[in-house]
Amino acid sequence: MRPFALTASLLLLGACASAVPPHDPGQAWVELYTTASDLLMAEKLDGERLNDGRYFQVPPGAHELVTRFQFEVPGGGGMNMMAEPVQRTCEIRVRYADFAAGQRYRLEARPLVTSAQAWLYDGQRNVLARGKVLRCGTF
Repeated sequence: MRPFALTASLLLLGACASAVPPHDPGQAWVELYTTASDLLMAEKLDGERLNDGRYFQVPPGAHELVTRFQFEVPGGGGMNMMAEPVQRTCEIRVRYADFAAGQRYRLEARPLVTSAQAWLYDGQRNVLARGKVLRCGTF
């Protein structure tokens, strides 16, 4: 039983560390970024669930991106700062009308007390769109 468990664990770790596919020059590439202690994952592109949450690759034009952002709130977000931190999850939607083929974009998120903030940047760090928090909770 132990060899099976070890093999299964190694396969799961390998899947997490697998390389991101090559960038298709006919599409726009959207990199996801947050601090190392938090987690930002791609969830949906134009209403369709994605298989790989590490990035978005989109055809030119208008698109709606939905991400899942997880972060810790010290003291559970209440008045008792000695309480254990609580893991919060926010769904954030970003809409942008002018994705261009071959261009790289960066979607950044950060916590804002018990909610979140997100921005979409172009390659020159110009803000193109701001994320809308759809919901936050401990889900």
